[in-house]
Amino acid sequence: MDWLDTLILGIVQGLTEYLPVSSSGHLEISRQILGQDLDGGVAMELDLMLHVATVLSTIVVLWHEFWPLVKSFFTFKRDNNFYYVCKILVSCIPVGIVGVLLEKQIEKFFEGNLVVVGICLLVTAALLCFAYFTRTREALRHPSGPQGRDITWLDAFIIGCGQAVAVLPGLSRSGTTIATGILLGDNREKVAQFSFLMVIIPILGKGLLDLKDMLMPDPATVGQTAAAAVDPVALLVGFLASFIVGCLACKWMLSIVKKGKLVWFAVYCVLAGALCIGWSLTH
Repeated sequence: MDWLDTLILGIVQGLTEYLPVSSSGHLEISRQILGQDLDGGVAMELDLMLHVATVLSTIVVLWHEFWPLVKSFFTFKRDNNFYYVCKILVSCIPVGIVGVLLEKQIEKFFEGNLVVVGICLLVTAALLCFAYFTRTREALRHPSGPQGRDITWLDAFIIGCGQAVAVLPGLSRSGTTIATGILLGDNREKVAQFSFLMVIIPILGKGLLDLKDMLMPDPATVGQTAAAAVDPVALLVGFLASFIVGCLACKWMLSIVKKGKLVWFAVYCVLAGALCIGWSLTH
């Protein structure tokens, strides 16, 4: 895999991480188009590196919201910011359990199976439509009325369950978590920000573990990592592309959520999902 391939993958990741269309699903599609047949574990590790870049872009774009949360949490101020971070930690529990117990099983979904990607994109479309027609449309019709509540502890855990399920390629993490929050009755702008912030801990945590494995590799797995399969310069190009495009896409997505326009991405997910399934059945 050369630098042009990782550049394309970085742009795809940066753009689709925040849009409710599944970045992992689009990375699978992109690898198929580019003819990159990677082992499931290597593909998953490469995806993680690109996800780390978009997580950093989240921190940059939401810095004014992120830094007060960090200060409150680590100084134990016990204010709203402190409890907000605690809710984020609660939301990370489900994906942490899934990552620890089912990592090897999840890797199998990252081996170029576009049928799975297609089905998950259709599920994403259904979630976006359901959230729009049951909650968002009514809120847009009455802008002066109630626009949803603050995220509760239980809401945080349920949204976290949505994030855990969305580890499957094709099931949009942002789409699933935002739609779940909207369906629970949460304010859509607040749940969008929560969705972008809640991914920071699991992605950076897994990224640090993978970095440790690169620096101190297990002799049995040497040559089976993304760092071994992809040129370091190419990895850097993909990382930077993902970060830069992610900064732009994050701002765009926040604007889209504010306007309640997520439902239009459901149309795209249906088309993309149908194409994935059709491609798999004819090739």
